[in-house]
Amino acid sequence: MSTDQLILALESSCDETAGAILRNGREVLAEFVASQVDLHRLYGGVVPEVACRAHMECLLPGVDKLFRDTGIKPAELSAVAVTHRPGLIGALLVGVTAAKALALAWDKPLIGVDHIEGHIAAAALAVPELTPPYIALVVSGGHTNLYLVREGSPGREEMECLASTLDDAAGEAFDKAAKLLGLGFPGGPRMEKAALGGNPVAQPWLNSCLPPDGQNFSFSGLKTAVLYLARGRAGRKGELKLDASGVRDAAASFQHSVVHALVSRTMDQARRTGVKWLALGGGVAANQCLRETLAREAAEAGLQTAIPPLRLCTDNAVMVAARASRLYQAGVRDSLSLETFAR
Repeated sequence: MSTDQLILALESSCDETAGAILRNGREVLAEFVASQVDLHRLYGGVVPEVACRAHMECLLPGVDKLFRDTGIKPAELSAVAVTHRPGLIGALLVGVTAAKALALAWDKPLIGVDHIEGHIAAAALAVPELTPPYIALVVSGGHTNLYLVREGSPGREEMECLASTLDDAAGEAFDKAAKLLGLGFPGGPRMEKAALGGNPVAQPWLNSCLPPDGQNFSFSGLKTAVLYLARGRAGRKGELKLDASGVRDAAASFQHSVVHALVSRTMDQARRTGVKWLALGGGVAANQCLRETLAREAAEAGLQTAIPPLRLCTDNAVMVAARASRLYQAGVRDSLSLETFAR
């Protein structure tokens, strides 16, 4: 029997079915991510029931493949971990039910992982030097939050939410704006590609995502601005009124405004708290403009950054396993009554 810590982790919070086996909190032995982009592209966004059915079809075959690829036996596992919050409630239930069944069948501890904490753990996995206290910016289709992460009890960092979006998440805004501009789904990568050829100051939107409270974010007004620009005052029923150049300029201005808001608020909190490190996580963290801007401004301010590689930004099970490893070391165990939470 191996003396290594081996964590099997499952992730099914939205539209990616993922699994991973992590050794000793750092070494990825095997992983899989089954994307549902092609399924949801037909509808222009994620359909919860379609996502749930795809999770059911992919999850256990993916786990079987992990064991085949590694040669590891279930008896060798230290624990089974799973994302149990936040996310689409049906999608979460698929993963949690599977994890409970496996933990029960194999007589292994069960560990529930917060999806947000997983994204932050991805930054720590990518940059081992990252140590609390630090500011963590988590940006995805469902979340746009700034946290102050402090060291707590062993394995249990304390996370204080310093700022969040007052309405839409940045990733959701990217998706909706891309749809309005006729760019399709998924919106984030398509907006980023379109923005490469556009003028980032073509539209006067720079501070539109910064509410006057001086702390939080707001992206609904920016979406409305894109709507009026793209469709005119006719709104959603109108035809796209921009040519290709106009679409590129709109995409570039939109991206520039979102990135400016995210980075400026992050730097404000870094100055206020006096931290030396910034961490970035979430699907929108794959945006190259955001990655480069945050790294550049942090360096100019004498701060260090922990930015995960692209594969650890979008939803994955490696980050879940990384967080679960810390929780396992801290003695955290969950019962088979582990619940799921959408928020």
